[in-house]
Amino acid sequence: MPAMPGSQTIAVLGLGEAGGTLAADLVTAGADVVGYDPRGGGTGSAPEAVRTAGLVLSVNAAAVAERVAEESMPATPPGAIWADLNTSAPSLKERLADRADKHGLRFADVALMAPVPGRGVATPCLAAGPGAAEYARIIGGYGGRVQVVAGPPGTAAARKLLRSVVMKPLATAIIEALTAARAAGSEEWLRAELAAEFGADLVERLERGTYRHAARRVDEMAATAQMLAELGTPARMTEAARAWLDALAVREV
Repeated sequence: MPAMPGSQTIAVLGLGEAGGTLAADLVTAGADVVGYDPRGGGTGSAPEAVRTAGLVLSVNAAAVAERVAEESMPATPPGAIWADLNTSAPSLKERLADRADKHGLRFADVALMAPVPGRGVATPCLAAGPGAAEYARIIGGYGGRVQVVAGPPGTAAARKLLRSVVMKPLATAIIEALTAARAAGSEEWLRAELAAEFGADLVERLERGTYRHAARRVDEMAATAQMLAELGTPARMTEAARAWLDALAVREV
């Protein structure tokens, strides 16, 4: 068993699929966890959840990340680590880091590099910013897999989104091709071709994960498009994948 990193409280803000899984996994690993979710669950309020925390995990949608920070950072003990695990453009991570600094908090830009369900706290991630090394130490003590990357807040987010420029369009292309192959009566042949080219495990993971997480990945591609716009580079594949994912998400509802 890994050495426990201390008795400090970990606050998890956002108890959806990812946040709820992380909170449960941390409790199982022996952490003192306080959770809050605006939809109900955990403590009565976000400020109440963070008031004794040495580490805060913000696991919300990017659209509400700043509001959560505005409400909760003033109540967080100075010196605590504020880890933002939301998928967002680097510019949002930079704003959150500035806000954290004003409250005496050490900010960690954390990018989850795989779906959390099935992996929990062991989900591989990148972390950047002044609180990244300490975040890696604490989470590593509970079985986390954190790679600290050099650079300011936003660096980890940028690397995740740059990877998404390739992986999400690839996933939607595979689904589009398999859909057409099914209509043409050639699905078995195409699956064998794709498996030979990319590996059967990757093809299956991209197909299954895209159908299952389409709605969340729409937000991820929106953040990717925002980053590319800020960089002044084209987002043609990103926007195409975003449209495909949006259509899949609507179909799932």
